[in-house]
Amino acid sequence: MQGLANSQVRRRKWLSPFTWSLLMARVPSLSFIVTLVITIGLVASPLQVAESRQPNVVFLLVDDLGPDELVCYASKFHETPNIDALAAKGMRFTQAYSGATLCSPSRAALLTGRSPARLHLTDWIPGQVQINRKTVTPDWQTHVDHERILLPEAMKERGYSTAFFGKWHLIPRPRPQDAGKKKILANIAAMHPKHMPEKHGFDENFGGDHSPNQGRNFFYPAYHKFPNLKGKGSEDKCLTDVLTDCAVDFMERKKGEPFFLYLSYYTVHGPITGKPEYVKKYQRKLEENADAGYYMKNPNKAAMIQSLDESVGRVMAKLKQIGQLENTLIIFTGDNGSQGDEFVVNFRGNKGTAYEGGTRVPLIVAGPNIQTGLCDVRTIGMDLYPTILSYINAPLKPKEHLDGVDITSLLTSIGAIKDRPLYWHYPHYDETTPYSSAIVDGWKVVRYADDGKVELYNLKNDPMEKKDLAETNPKKRKALLKNLDDHLTVVGAQLAQPNPNHDPSPSKYSGGIRGFKAWKARRRKK
Repeated sequence: MQGLANSQVRRRKWLSPFTWSLLMARVPSLSFIVTLVITIGLVASPLQVAESRQPNVVFLLVDDLGPDELVCYASKFHETPNIDALAAKGMRFTQAYSGATLCSPSRAALLTGRSPARLHLTDWIPGQVQINRKTVTPDWQTHVDHERILLPEAMKERGYSTAFFGKWHLIPRPRPQDAGKKKILANIAAMHPKHMPEKHGFDENFGGDHSPNQGRNFFYPAYHKFPNLKGKGSEDKCLTDVLTDCAVDFMERKKGEPFFLYLSYYTVHGPITGKPEYVKKYQRKLEENADAGYYMKNPNKAAMIQSLDESVGRVMAKLKQIGQLENTLIIFTGDNGSQGDEFVVNFRGNKGTAYEGGTRVPLIVAGPNIQTGLCDVRTIGMDLYPTILSYINAPLKPKEHLDGVDITSLLTSIGAIKDRPLYWHYPHYDETTPYSSAIVDGWKVVRYADDGKVELYNLKNDPMEKKDLAETNPKKRKALLKNLDDHLTVVGAQLAQPNPNHDPSPSKYSGGIRGFKAWKARRRKK
């Protein structure tokens, strides 16, 4: 059983009526304590009165942000004072995982509480076209079914106002090979309005559509192309600033009622570019600290992260200004690992790979009665759906969030959660070849579909995944593979199948469409 590590517990003198009801729902014996308090005749504090309504929930999701990029985790070059302050105010998780190593499936997992394998939404939308590969990609799904009750829909059932800001990327979009195919393009166009954020539980949407990243729209006025951002911002504001403006305005408008704010940043996904004045600042920092030995030293990325950090600070300041900081659950996390090895210090691999650098994300949770300190319990993105419902004292939806568990007991230090296996499934090609993986009791197994290769790591002793034990520990390998296969069967995972038309000849190209032109150019030079 894993538990809290290095925890610095800060207990509040008063608990709100809402929090007492939450605790009593899970620890009935506490009703005696409540009765005793009432009998003694204690008078409610101002904090109790301020927190008498349901707590707000602010969810901050950052694109392509691994934990190592924050100062409170590992970075020596970036500057994140506001995020660090949030971490000091709440609980910081040291073994938080994303539901997938790429954006669309990870985001679907967060909002549904279901694994990408179960949803059959297993790649970024629309994925990369593949040519002459060893396996055939299954006919996967590029949207979330309306039969599912997404987290914002569950929040609306409890009377919450809901709003989405930023990157959505859960809508079908054309692929290069669809060009000129009128019927396919018409079907995709017809599905677009049916799967916008507003059709999945959000009352308002600022910036969310099919876009996989900000592209060339990070600066004014290009970001006006995103939904409901037209006319907003100014020349000195980047996309992160404008989305924050919209979020701050929403909190002002909804300060008199419980709200669910989902700020899903386009940053820090590429193109890696930041405000010019911030880029110059970090260029100077490198020049003035030439012997510092910074692992991360990209001024543009540091500039983007500074804008992100300022956004978090503005959200916190607004909550305080409207008197809701002490009545708001704040969750800060990422959708997958960092984009590029140069931003991953403590793990192997990065975004899109099967290794820890692809799945490890920051997770910081703060709010009323959330204990301060570190938690080394493994969590995964799907856990946040049931946890939020539990925290606001709403009935869980076990038929919906099938792959997540409620971790409220960890956050409030009133209990623990049972250690359980974690699974990933990616039957596609992109940063890696198709694979499935699992972590069971601190051991990690990875199996690639292309050639059947299996890798085995003891993460307790080898968190950098340097020593493959698959050949030297066949018993453990067999046990974990059986566990993995049983799980894939239970969730109905779509498997990559051998390609009967694959031509292994060196004269034939095998790879993604992105590399095809370069391959042809090299062939011509020969």
